Amino acid sequence: MADDQREVLTIGHSSHSMERFLELLRGAGVTAVADVRSAPYSRHVPQFNSDPIRTALRGAGVAYAHLGKELGGRPRDPSHYRSGVVDYEAIAATPAFRSGLQRLLDGAATHRVALMCAEADPLECHRCLLIARALAARGVPVRHVLADGVTTTQAEIEDELLRRTHRTDDDLFLTRAERVAVAYKEQAMKVGFSDHDLAS
Repeated sequence: MADDQREVLTIGHSSHSMERFLELLRGAGVTAVADVRSAPYSRHVPQFNSDPIRTALRGAGVAYAHLGKELGGRPRDPSHYRSGVVDYEAIAATPAFRSGLQRLLDGAATHRVALMCAEADPLECHRCLLIARALAARGVPVRHVLADGVTTTQAEIEDELLRRTHRTDDDLFLTRAERVAVAYKEQAMKVGFSDHDLAS
């Protein structure tokens, strides 16, 4: 299947009710959810723990798979941290991540898949800064479903990333792609998981 036929979506469950979350999925035409949380649980919104969400999705005719082991943003391996913060580029280079990405693409060949994590804002989440970035680098179209149901492309998200990191101006010595790469690193250092929390 051609890349342009297997667009991948992302969504954050945030503090939505299950009814609202399912409404967002229906509005985007999602037929499968790939849960990319390292641990598929939430103390604050327990309706998004793995068993309740799997049941709710099944009732709505939406498939569910947990890919947190392969695509999660909170690795247990200390070598995947730099300066105390998770290093998304190190994760992206691992065989497990590449395998998880391929599983995701295989699923997207037959389903309209949404990557699900917790954060409402894609730029606060590894689903965008790690996974969607890797998909886009492979030529796979990515759209992010926002809390209001509006969708935005990965390219539009990168424009916003440049604004947030104050890298929108042309740089004599850096191409746009280079500025985006630096901005990804800066944003990841701001929002990435800290190794101080590994023991918890």
